Amino acid sequence: MPVTPQIFNAGVPDYWKGFPMPMTMTQKILAAHAGLSHVEAGQLIEAEVDLVLGNDITAPVAIAEFEKAGITRVFDKEKIALVPDHFTPNKDIQSATLAKTMRDFAHKHDISHYFEVGQMGIEHALLPEKGLVVAGDLVIGADSHTCTYGALGAFSTGVGSTDMAFCMATGKAWFKVPAAIRLNLVGRMPEGVCGKDLILYIIGMIGVDGALYKSMEFCGEGIESLSMDDRFTIANMAIEAGAKNGIFPVDAQTQAYMQAHSRKEYSIYAADENAAYDAEYEIDLASLRPMVAFPHLPENAKTMDEVRAEFPEGIKIDQVVIGSCTNGRLDDLRQAAAVLKGQRIAPGLRCIIIPATQQIYLDAMAEGLIQIFIEAGAVVSTPTCGPCLGGYMGILAAGERCLSTTNRNFVGRMGHVDSEIYLAGPALAAASAITGYI
Repeated sequence: MPVTPQIFNAGVPDYWKGFPMPMTMTQKILAAHAGLSHVEAGQLIEAEVDLVLGNDITAPVAIAEFEKAGITRVFDKEKIALVPDHFTPNKDIQSATLAKTMRDFAHKHDISHYFEVGQMGIEHALLPEKGLVVAGDLVIGADSHTCTYGALGAFSTGVGSTDMAFCMATGKAWFKVPAAIRLNLVGRMPEGVCGKDLILYIIGMIGVDGALYKSMEFCGEGIESLSMDDRFTIANMAIEAGAKNGIFPVDAQTQAYMQAHSRKEYSIYAADENAAYDAEYEIDLASLRPMVAFPHLPENAKTMDEVRAEFPEGIKIDQVVIGSCTNGRLDDLRQAAAVLKGQRIAPGLRCIIIPATQQIYLDAMAEGLIQIFIEAGAVVSTPTCGPCLGGYMGILAAGERCLSTTNRNFVGRMGHVDSEIYLAGPALAAASAITGYI
């Protein structure tokens, strides 16, 4: 049966005007989970969490702290998710040992949401797909891109492994309530422009510290034209602007996604009309163009018009990666396949395509996308974070350049410190794989 949501409406009565009551969407979720009627930016609170997430890099550290503290049981086996996705299937003995640590812990404590190889996916695509996160939830994860779930109207943020350890024991965590910035989206994006272009434009506009420890709250009629996959991409990269979280309002599209994926009850929160924001921006989606972030920061964003003007012969690349928790969803693969169909990858260029989950892999096969990729000369991998963090499945040598749909292009992020990473959306990445140039 469909889940009936609780709805916490926007706006406050006239008699509250002037009283320090109005809250942002994020502040309302934090207040509810702290058992408080009201919270303010900068306030320290202890809040109950709905889900704790760890992966094969961060969870073993948390497990060591958990056991060192003498804790013998988790607070709720249904509210912990453990996903081996960074180095799995294991690339070496060290990664196998990390995965075994997490696997043994999951079995010992009968963790319900442990995803073994064959059932796993990239964590931030997998959890929404499995219905483990819904609107109004408070989620922490020992991975910085946990902010992805703000696309569903949840408060989700990354934490350290020690925080994860004690949250697994208590179900609670401390937070400093963030201030917020408001991003009002108007119009519709033109054809060929996607959510990745929007978030790169925003980061280029405000900088990698432009939302430092703030909530990036998206609003406006332009949101209805964004697919859920667009929203996941945008929320995922909120951390690249320094944000504590990114969050979208819950609309009919969000509710349809949750009804299709989850049986959990959810709560809809909306910012009060007179909530306080540290800054407000209006972005006309119709004015956006395909974007590329140049090394070595996501804020080094240029439109393709600017790239063509500055580099009329293009920028030669050695590798293209299409995948990750940012752009490995089905819409992303469809965009790439539309470009690659009937084409060939440039000679001497490596094109690596990674569906974000097993289900996405199956759906891509059913639609014939995998065949398009292979016939074009690309390699298709099992779900993994691998190349994004320089783990495996696409390490760069000195002097090599990669155009990637991942979220970070720091020095040495994908391999040698003398390599270069450019960030873009899946269609532009696929087109560049054909020409061998950005």
